[in-house]
Amino acid sequence: MATAFRPWFLLSCGLLLAAACHGLQVGFYQKTCPRAEAIVRAEVQKAVRRDPGLGAGLIRMLFHDCFVEGCDGSILLDPTPANPRPEKKGPPNDGSQRSYEVIDAAKRALEKACPGTVSCADVVAFAARDASDLLSGSRISFAMPGGRLDGRRSLESQTSVLPPPFANLNTLAARFAAKGMGVEDLVVLSGAHSVGRSHCSSFVAERIASPSDMDATLAAQLRRQCPASPSLGNDPVVAEDAVTPNALDNQYYRNLLDRKVLFTSDAVLMSSAQTAGIVGDLARPDGTWEKKFAAAMVKLASIGVKTGSDGEIRKKCRVVN
Repeated sequence: MATAFRPWFLLSCGLLLAAACHGLQVGFYQKTCPRAEAIVRAEVQKAVRRDPGLGAGLIRMLFHDCFVEGCDGSILLDPTPANPRPEKKGPPNDGSQRSYEVIDAAKRALEKACPGTVSCADVVAFAARDASDLLSGSRISFAMPGGRLDGRRSLESQTSVLPPPFANLNTLAARFAAKGMGVEDLVVLSGAHSVGRSHCSSFVAERIASPSDMDATLAAQLRRQCPASPSLGNDPVVAEDAVTPNALDNQYYRNLLDRKVLFTSDAVLMSSAQTAGIVGDLARPDGTWEKKFAAAMVKLASIGVKTGSDGEIRKKCRVVN
């Protein structure tokens, strides 16, 4: 495997300049809260040591936050009488998105050190960066710009923009394009499926109960783990990557080549010459995917950021001020 990448060599000037155009900058809290990023990392480190799945949840959280309303911490808001159905209650999040408690712990520590200074949106971005580093054995190490503000709006209905696990390639590409991201970003960020778990209901109907190209051995194993018709009370979880389930690595792409992936949205990456070619390149053990994943995470974390009068710095991440 490749040696650890250092942040400033990893990211191109173009990407850092693009982040700056969104009002973001590396070392944003250097003067106002010098230990901000170290505080977040300490909490993420504790969580990942306790349960690597919490790290996978933090990476997923950044994606689910940024695709809905932009990277503004709107995924963190709890239901209230005035807004009983925030993003947390949307089908892509309810019952499956985890790691909220890691963000809460980091925010509490930040409020003690630097009250009213660090946004929850930045905590989400820093935590996803740190989880990527820890789960990859520091093969994915990069600088994450800060300066986001927290949004005040969070609606379940808007989570419909998130790509579902049964989506075809055209749908996936269109949803990424709507956020200013390309087909390569789609394939690269899909590599996050090398860690974490999935409920059986996310793939059984499309991939197990119906004819699919899934490897027969994996399909048989999943039939033993999953009920034929998963329900709310009977919906187990399985590893998304059975080979290296707790490592953020490019095993996902080798699984794709071997037809050993869970979701339709994974399998369709082999359905076009363009995406299949990218998969083949990223499957090589030369550090290409790790480098591209780091850059794509920075790009992802600059979607629709709120600055100036568009947002606030929440005192608690689960409620607006």
